[in-house]
Amino acid sequence: MIINNDISFEEFVSIVDQAYDEILIYDNNYNIVYINKACERHYGISQEDMINFSFYDFSDEYWSTSVLPYVYRTKKAVQQKQETVLGAKLLTIAVPIFDENNEVKYVVMSVRDDTLDETTQTHKLLEDVIPTNMKNVEKRVIFNSEKMKKLIGLVNEITNLDCPILITGESGVGKTLIGKYIHENSERKEKPFVHINCAAISNTLFESELYGYEKGSFTGARSNGKKGLATQAHGGTLFLDEISEIPYEMQAKLLQFIQEKKFYPVGSLKPVEVDVRIITATNRNLEQMVEMGTFRQDLYYRLNVFEIDIPSIRDRKEDILLICDYFLNIYCHKYNKTHRLSKEVKEIFMNYSWKGNVREISHIIERLVVVTKEVVIKPINLPKHLYELTVNSKHNNGIDELIKEGQTLKEILENYEGEIIKKIYNECKSTRKLGEKLGISQTKASKLYRKYVKNEFD
Repeated sequence: MIINNDISFEEFVSIVDQAYDEILIYDNNYNIVYINKACERHYGISQEDMINFSFYDFSDEYWSTSVLPYVYRTKKAVQQKQETVLGAKLLTIAVPIFDENNEVKYVVMSVRDDTLDETTQTHKLLEDVIPTNMKNVEKRVIFNSEKMKKLIGLVNEITNLDCPILITGESGVGKTLIGKYIHENSERKEKPFVHINCAAISNTLFESELYGYEKGSFTGARSNGKKGLATQAHGGTLFLDEISEIPYEMQAKLLQFIQEKKFYPVGSLKPVEVDVRIITATNRNLEQMVEMGTFRQDLYYRLNVFEIDIPSIRDRKEDILLICDYFLNIYCHKYNKTHRLSKEVKEIFMNYSWKGNVREISHIIERLVVVTKEVVIKPINLPKHLYELTVNSKHNNGIDELIKEGQTLKEILENYEGEIIKKIYNECKSTRKLGEKLGISQTKASKLYRKYVKNEFD
């Protein structure tokens, strides 16, 4: 290899590592002998976890149909459009390198983000072009963490069970995504997936929207009546988002519908039967709402045959940068931009609390892609709140501050006891589990719940 005397081999490799386009080299046994750091943006895998591994360790799962077997078989230079598991749309150019016997010794690939229009692509002299075989990455859930691996493992076991499923988790964690994942991997995938946001429908219209109505049922009704959303979901999945917001007076009718799979449209005396799977979701504590008397206990138990609790992004930090790269690829393609995240920005992202979870990541990345002019997104491009430290309550100031405030030992202990009870109860969602977690009786756990948690909602 000829390299200018002013640059060492190590410096040369370091420079290639920083190239925006992916450089990938295979030997004649399908093993990766080199790949630069662009692989992290494209596949969510580190350079160290790909070099010296086989093509077969990654094929199909991480990218759509590869050009590599075709190059070995035909000995031709080819180009192909691909899509990766992180949603990166790529143009791959693969060139075979031959030995003295004219056998393929290496295959060198140049993999770039496919932001060019079909009419402006200049790779016309390549010997062949392989048809694109894109995968539908929307059916995938992006993760690396063990918590999500276990969760998706559970989800895969119940995709074809027709019993109700309750999906819980903070706002923005991806409850709708998991609901769609269940539907699209079930036997009902060819039928409708009807998403209803219970919080977006007024109490007075909820029944007519869900069940439909007969003509002339009420003032303002359509002259020919209307089919409800439950009817539209026949054969498929009815996804009731924000189920906690359903009017209390409607909860008994919903329970009957779930049990019998039939309902009466408004103004009708004839029941309508439908075949639907019920999936519900909420970011609120339904068990707590039952204890408060704002959600029916019988409905809660009927909905909660299987509960899937999605952890917040703070509790699965291994997924943060993976999801950032996913949205970076999506929005760069959408807005025809080219960007990557600097090391400093990645560190800020890893230490940020992401209270809005995956939804907040999506919004932040989209904003950065649109407003950043340079290729590399740096800390100066970030909204200020991402790297400003805030103090949320006086308890974060430490014991010294509480003592300075003149609090007694009993008051200080109660402050911390209250924070502990609230935190663990929000994770456990029941006084029984709270007692088990703290090693105390359920009676004492219930007493602590009433003292520190329930009073907040009274």
